[in-house]
Amino acid sequence: MSSSALHFTKHTFLGREELEKLFAGMPAVFTGMLGGEELSQAYASGDVFLMPSESETLGLVVLESMSSGIPVVGVRAGGIPDIIPPEQEGKTGYLYSPGDLDDCLSKLKPLLHDRELRETMGKAAREEMEKYDWKAATRTIRNEQYNAA
Repeated sequence: MSSSALHFTKHTFLGREELEKLFAGMPAVFTGMLGGEELSQAYASGDVFLMPSESETLGLVVLESMSSGIPVVGVRAGGIPDIIPPEQEGKTGYLYSPGDLDDCLSKLKPLLHDRELRETMGKAAREEMEKYDWKAATRTIRNEQYNAA
């Protein structure tokens, strides 16, 4: 992996003290809340983004990770399957079944051990996210929503 530390941001929902004890002596960095350029750099410094939340409905952190060129391993719940639909699974990221640690690890391990796979999926994730810039959003509103109204 290109970075030697695990990074935890405000999006980590376990208690910080509990996590700090769990990862004591390991290369983990607890950044606290980040924004702007600092947040972009934190995402881009990662190798893989793991999204384990089964209750996150929008998945904005998944979009941010993919926009930073980072492949995602996410739980098949909430809004995550809308971000990584079946036709993109294995191209921009992987989904695993809720509560199935073995399924999660089977998707995570190849990305952790294969730099070329990480880079290929990260590039595809970034390209997929470029389809959703402001220009594309405006075009959708103008072409589809306006005509429907």
